[in-house]
Amino acid sequence: MHADPRSVARHVEDAEHQTMPHRLYTLVFPFDQAQARVLLGMKKRGFGSNKLNGFGGKVEPSETIAQGAQRELAEESGLTATKIEQCGLLLFYFEDSPVAMEVHVYAVREFSGHAVETEEMRPQWFGMHDMPFNQMWADDERWWPYMLKAQKFVGRFWFKADQVTITREELRPVESLDF
Repeated sequence: MHADPRSVARHVEDAEHQTMPHRLYTLVFPFDQAQARVLLGMKKRGFGSNKLNGFGGKVEPSETIAQGAQRELAEESGLTATKIEQCGLLLFYFEDSPVAMEVHVYAVREFSGHAVETEEMRPQWFGMHDMPFNQMWADDERWWPYMLKAQKFVGRFWFKADQVTITREELRPVESLDF
């Protein structure tokens, strides 16, 4: 796997991890500010199945990362983002995988359409301050406070092969995600 020129991991990783292959992903959270809620989807198949999460997936070679985020949101929820903002960068390392996941996290505060169930996700609204962390990835609870404050962040998480146990983490606020 060749280095993807869109990857920004080299700006936040140590020398040991910079040489790892990275795969680009997006993670999108639509917010309904008026009702203080966020749309999550229950993943119905594939990686992360049976977990609640934002909407997202792999970035296609022909698109920018933001375009990938918008496409994935539409495909998985039926919503069209009209205002999208990158809020975070997450890097995941799984002990049984030689490829790191570089996940670009976005907030969508303006959108059109109505959330619909798709083959991959079953959407459900939750209170922004009442998140079902027991049904989500273990790292979500750690960085979610940054999302609520609209504070940009960078996080790195190392998981055991069980995809539940975090063995190491680094998380910090940043002024900008423009690297």
